[in-house]
Amino acid sequence: MTNLVPLRRALISVSDKTGLLDLARALHARGVELLSTGGSAKTIRDAGIAVRDVADVTGFPEMMDGRVKTLHPKVHGGLLALRDNPEHTAAMAEHDIGAIDLLVVNLYPFEAALARGADYGEMIENIDIGGPAMIRAAAKNHGFVTTIVDVEDYSALLAELDAQDGQTSLAFRQRHAQIAYARTGAYDAAVSTWMASAIGEETPRRVVVAGELTQSLRYGENPHQQAAFYVDGSARIGVATAEQHQGKELSYNNINDTDAAFELVAEFDPVDGPACAIIKHANPCGVARGATLAEAYSSAFDCDRTSAFGGIIALNQPLDGATAELIGGIFTEVIIAPGADADAREILGKKKNLRLLTTDGLPNPRTALRSYRQVAGGMLVQDKDAGHIGLDDLKVVTKRAPSDAELADLLFAWKVAKHVKSNAIVYVKDKATVGVGAGQMSRVDSALIAAKKAERMAEALSLPQPLTIGSAVASDAFFPFADGLLEAAAAGATSVIQPGGSMRDDEVIAAADEAGLAMVFTGMRHFRH
Repeated sequence: MTNLVPLRRALISVSDKTGLLDLARALHARGVELLSTGGSAKTIRDAGIAVRDVADVTGFPEMMDGRVKTLHPKVHGGLLALRDNPEHTAAMAEHDIGAIDLLVVNLYPFEAALARGADYGEMIENIDIGGPAMIRAAAKNHGFVTTIVDVEDYSALLAELDAQDGQTSLAFRQRHAQIAYARTGAYDAAVSTWMASAIGEETPRRVVVAGELTQSLRYGENPHQQAAFYVDGSARIGVATAEQHQGKELSYNNINDTDAAFELVAEFDPVDGPACAIIKHANPCGVARGATLAEAYSSAFDCDRTSAFGGIIALNQPLDGATAELIGGIFTEVIIAPGADADAREILGKKKNLRLLTTDGLPNPRTALRSYRQVAGGMLVQDKDAGHIGLDDLKVVTKRAPSDAELADLLFAWKVAKHVKSNAIVYVKDKATVGVGAGQMSRVDSALIAAKKAERMAEALSLPQPLTIGSAVASDAFFPFADGLLEAAAAGATSVIQPGGSMRDDEVIAAADEAGLAMVFTGMRHFRH
């Protein structure tokens, strides 16, 4: 392939007019002939810059509401012709096809229409046809043609032309050809995903996942792993859309844990009062409500002070100065909240290693989303766990029904257990976790670990007894045997919430009755692997 190719003729057809005039002026000043379509041509012409309409080149007017304007041999021939192929150059001469050296296209705003909830008809009209066709043609012929699809690359193009005396290098064209194909691929992914949803196709024959690079990370989970952070365009409130006020770049683990923390704390409606979640390695080590954010943080912290060191803190209300002062007492990696007042920002501004993130609100935990997980040779796709259980969904299965206070703690524990790695056991007392057992192969071990953590915290806080005494306990899935339930009872739990559905439910219920426990079934489990 030829390395340096002079840029003499450019076709510009853009939906987003940002930077258009600056680019057109710069190209015109370099002696580049400009071709354009519709609104782009009008914008350039109205600015006093010489431009030729594509319709004048093709000999056909734009028609069918602009659906047909660039789908013509004089456009695609100019993009696809191999300049070093005699047959191609002969065909160009015979049919009066001029070479196009630069294509600048950005596509109809399909993703923006999707984000604002446009109806079916409007979505269809926002599917670009000519744009992707030209992009793919130009990118295929990158041996001779430069393709620019993103506004942010205009400056890179002009810098390349300056550095190469009005030419582009093969390396530059290759890089932007790859960017171009990724753009059309992401565009088609957005269209196909939307259409599957619109027609109720739950498991389409093919599924495509696309993302846009937002951050190259220093490394992944470990220093020997390369990593990057991509956004999917959904604009869901959370770590991807948050504003970072201070501190160094977030790491792979920071982003993963911050997402886990914020999704958990969003389970607790701020209308019902402040809540705090402290996360370590994607598992909660403390979650609590309180009369104030400071009280909620203190209660969450007291669940497992050891694990909270270097953790991630998520709040369901804007961070205030008093809470910031408390949090500043130990090393914390990240705080994320729906806002932070001036006092909080000033206090935390002294903590150079702490990252403060703020958002415009909380994510909706009941929004229907899809989750993806790679496995060898394929990908698992499922609905995100948006399951919700309310008071009316509970079924009392023991002789003793839980009290109102126990019911409140049971529902609290159930919300937390949804966000704990399986097998999950969560003890809660007075709307605060007092023991969390996560990620064990045996539910019995999870119950034991959670209880042991509570015992250690009781010693550290000089309490007369562990806070698991009189607690409510949640299990993310059914107890297959009574042994796990009995460990919870031995730890002092007085009420239990679990899905039910085991072949030995009768044995487990009988064991609960014998231990004097109140137990409710949810009919829903929350495995989290």
